[in-house]
Amino acid sequence: MEVFGSSGTRGTVNESFTPEFVVQVAQAAGTVWDADRAAVARDTRVTGGMLADAAASGLASVGTDVDRLGRTPTPSAQAYAERAQMPVVMVTASHNPPEFNGIKLIGPDGVGLSVDALELIEEAFLEGGVETVPWDEVGTRRRVSNVNDDYVAELLSAIDRERIAAADLTVALDPGHGAGALTSPEFFRSLGCEVVTVNAQPDGHFPGRDPEPVAENLADLGRLVRTAGADLGIAHDGDADRAIFFDERGEFVEGDAALAALATAELDPGETTVSAVNVSQRLVDAVDAADANLELTPIGSTHIVSRVLELQREGADVPIAGEGNGGIFFPEFRLARDGAYTAARFLEQVASRRASDVVAPFADYHNVRRNVDYADRDERDRMLAAAEEWAETEDAELTTIDGYRLDYGDAWALTRPSGTEPLIRVYAEARDAERAEELAAAVGDALEAGRN
Repeated sequence: MEVFGSSGTRGTVNESFTPEFVVQVAQAAGTVWDADRAAVARDTRVTGGMLADAAASGLASVGTDVDRLGRTPTPSAQAYAERAQMPVVMVTASHNPPEFNGIKLIGPDGVGLSVDALELIEEAFLEGGVETVPWDEVGTRRRVSNVNDDYVAELLSAIDRERIAAADLTVALDPGHGAGALTSPEFFRSLGCEVVTVNAQPDGHFPGRDPEPVAENLADLGRLVRTAGADLGIAHDGDADRAIFFDERGEFVEGDAALAALATAELDPGETTVSAVNVSQRLVDAVDAADANLELTPIGSTHIVSRVLELQREGADVPIAGEGNGGIFFPEFRLARDGAYTAARFLEQVASRRASDVVAPFADYHNVRRNVDYADRDERDRMLAAAEEWAETEDAELTTIDGYRLDYGDAWALTRPSGTEPLIRVYAEARDAERAEELAAAVGDALEAGRN
């Protein structure tokens, strides 16, 4: 797809991502949806109001009435879509820096659109298939209140509140100034937890930290866990559809370890989980131990959603799916990544044992992730070609579902272009830290050879 990447479409505002572009995407979506009414929501980014206005205008121009939801997490917008049975344009750039913004498209079932559905909208966008209406038929607009309150109430009804409250837990929360700041503090307090926070003021400049919840951005949360004696640290990305954890010692929990622990609690024999091609051996081990099945997709929530839907149509049970970046699906609740719900499900386990014990069985591997930039598409293609040529010479099993994954038996490495940024992602994992670093360095050397 040219417009929609692995998780929507994003770019730097007023450069590659403009109000005009948003209007056109909304017009294409509204034309394909052909719905009487759709909603528009946004996260806390400074440019969110401007771009939400553009999205609402695009929808109205094709005759769609618009519900304006205001600032809310993406999973809250998905919950509204399901309740109201209407599609939603979510204005968010998720984990990207503050100068970025983007769009995620949500169907009337509350599920992010599948690859096939996005391709229909992209076709209308690229080939002029938009159908605007006469001036006296344009859509109307109304503001909807209580969206965040309704979302929190729904979460509370889906979680074992008594189990968590009885454990008398302290939660250290870092919503990163994003949309989770509007809902997660209240949610975890309503679960009976004592909640201490950092970076909990909604602020689209993201003054406290970058929106991506990775270890190097979360030092403040680790300190807060230790200072407060918290049982668990929880961090969100900008639109709060992801959750990353710190254990009771204030130590960062690898997202792959959290996913494997949650999968262990969910999977029964014969059931299936879905993850991306950068899947950790931790999840592979958890699936094998459960006598369950693992399906791989290209990286990105859109591909995982599409595969889960296919499996469900085939009659498969898929109780959990996701990636090691904190984006986890519990399809029996909703086929949507939900940072608050994921964290609450983790808290259900922490209620009976320490967070460090929950993930201890999956702490044997060392992960390396690097980003390599490129100047333009030609340079990217040369670099990827060089990486492919190098990969084919390695004594390892090569998988090309998405990029180039090499499985060595004791370790693996993956090279692929980002779907949202001008970067090539390099991943490596091994039981030995030095081995993982060496693999990542070797991939990086191959990419750099293609740059020259």
